[in-house]
Amino acid sequence: MPETKAAFTIDLKPAEPLLEATGRFDFTKDWTGGMAGTSTGLMLSAGDPQAGTAGYVALEVFRGTVDGRDGTVVLQQFGTMTDESILYYEFVPGSGTGQLAGLVGTLKLDGHDVTVTY
Repeated sequence: MPETKAAFTIDLKPAEPLLEATGRFDFTKDWTGGMAGTSTGLMLSAGDPQAGTAGYVALEVFRGTVDGRDGTVVLQQFGTMTDESILYYEFVPGSGTGQLAGLVGTLKLDGHDVTVTY
């Protein structure tokens, strides 16, 4: 599978919770590198991140290019924070448009640096 490197900056804003005992955040990201463009998303969280135990889910719509291929695609994230944190971050199958139609793969984060495998 091809691989590219990218980075992002994020603007995360607290929003009104949708469910009891949860948090909600709206966000925008500016992407650079092999994945270049912008994305907007929604994150829901629960738990106690200050104590190091929490979980979150997020969906975001990316508009831009992946290795020069232009279009939109939806990203989904699922993460847990414990002694052994887990993060799943991938392109949603069937969500791509334009030259990103059919795009599938995963993203691996190291801070705000990302390895994209597709």
